[in-house]
Amino acid sequence: MIKKIGLSLLSAAVLVGCVATSDEVATANSAQDIKASYDSINTAQLIEHTKVLASDEFGGRAPSSEGERLTLAYLTEQFKAIGFEPGNGDSFLQEVPLVSIEASSDMTLSIAGKDYQHGTDMVMGSSRISELEKLTNSELVFVGYGVNAPEYNWNDYKDLDVKGKTVVILVNDPGFATQDPELFTGNAMTYYGRWTYKYEEASRQGAEGAIIIHETAPASYGWSVVKNSWTGPQFSFQRDDGNKDRVAVEGWINSDVASELFEKAGLDFSEMKKRAAQGGFNMDMGNLDASITIKNTIKKSVSYNFIATLPGKAKADEHILYSAHWDHLGTDPTKDGDQIYNGARDNATGTAALIEVAEAFSKLPNTLDRSVTFLAVTAEEQGLLGSKFYAANPIIPAAKTVANINMDALNVNGKSKDVAVYGLGQSELDNYLTAAALKQNRIISGDPRPAAGIYYRSDHFAFANIGVPALYAKGGAVPADQATADLRAKLDPILAKCYHGLCDEYSEDWDLTGAVEDMQLFFEIGVELSYADVWPQWSKTSEFKR
Repeated sequence: MIKKIGLSLLSAAVLVGCVATSDEVATANSAQDIKASYDSINTAQLIEHTKVLASDEFGGRAPSSEGERLTLAYLTEQFKAIGFEPGNGDSFLQEVPLVSIEASSDMTLSIAGKDYQHGTDMVMGSSRISELEKLTNSELVFVGYGVNAPEYNWNDYKDLDVKGKTVVILVNDPGFATQDPELFTGNAMTYYGRWTYKYEEASRQGAEGAIIIHETAPASYGWSVVKNSWTGPQFSFQRDDGNKDRVAVEGWINSDVASELFEKAGLDFSEMKKRAAQGGFNMDMGNLDASITIKNTIKKSVSYNFIATLPGKAKADEHILYSAHWDHLGTDPTKDGDQIYNGARDNATGTAALIEVAEAFSKLPNTLDRSVTFLAVTAEEQGLLGSKFYAANPIIPAAKTVANINMDALNVNGKSKDVAVYGLGQSELDNYLTAAALKQNRIISGDPRPAAGIYYRSDHFAFANIGVPALYAKGGAVPADQATADLRAKLDPILAKCYHGLCDEYSEDWDLTGAVEDMQLFFEIGVELSYADVWPQWSKTSEFKR
């Protein structure tokens, strides 16, 4: 069902007050000029760029690889060709110092006299920049959802000392488990549900290890995603303390292993989950303890964010910032047969869209009031590292960044009647999107998968965290026609299976017309925001307003 935005968010008065009119924008570029640029965004060029970026030659675009060099060279060539200038002084690149930590697959997790195998039963590693980390008879403690959230009067670590212990944690947050709209944010995941938070909080609490229990529904992805994403080189920032503030060992176990461990502890896994969802909760797991040795190969390297700018005229120091991550999972030489994670949809499509939308801006005959900047970031797949680094070291000050529009894993299954907004209601950017969508006879819908916490899983999140209004949207769940519905019935199961899989490759079965419509929306929003007096605001209820 399409969820329409209420009048409280999108009244006519708000729209008139927030969005520059076409007549105002046309003082610099005529309506015909803008439409010509809008119409220049097309599937043929989007497909061409996607095929190049997702080709075997680019090797899956891992950070600090030959694939990175090729990707950055391609972006530089394309943006120079359309007249964009380097966005970082005289350079198109921003250096991001990284360290690769690759755990040997020769490991076993020993608990209660049984050895659990890497890849099938568990995936373990360490974020510490160290060649050897281990747990030795580390006592297991179940800490429910592993959440310490004073604003929700919730603390799973209350009256608990976990120093030297290994915490066992449920994925997602209590709102999803109960479907209670009054608990956290109900079915919509908060940041407390993300795996990144759970490791961070376990580290703050002083735990020695942290193990998340994987379940497909609350995680929103299958075990294969865990296996593919958390094996091989894992990237982190180079830090003088070697990340010693992180737990020594962190990882995942599958739900079958979890059920077995709870049974060995004299506990019922299903009952423990129910109790964990009722309030801050923790429980010793009998006399169970964990032992494992992690042997790491450490390689320090430098990766790069790519940044290009089309300078404005009246307010050149104010920027509309488009973003996408160029990286994917690279190549796994241990695989038989196909070894390349091509990352065609995720995120060759979004990177290709940066080029295509930028070219539309370059076709406008008159200079916009504000600058338009395009940022392709590294290491998103490693925990949003490139965008986090940029946010901590911004080339454009946050106060001069009007808005961020992020493009990640575009729709490849045709046109939609609706536009799904992840984080609907966060800011006035929704208003601009709604106005643009109406011209396509489309309406706005909410997040189709609120339990997946998508707003916290792509690069716009880093910009929101420094106060920049950030928009992440794409074609929604309602197909434009029956032919598209039939295509989706065929494609969607394949796309779901190929997320972070070797089969995420470009397919002639794809239909990118819906992606083009979405890109045209993002272009039109940028034109509206280029008007010098426009400043979109956070909504009063947004956690990012402060």
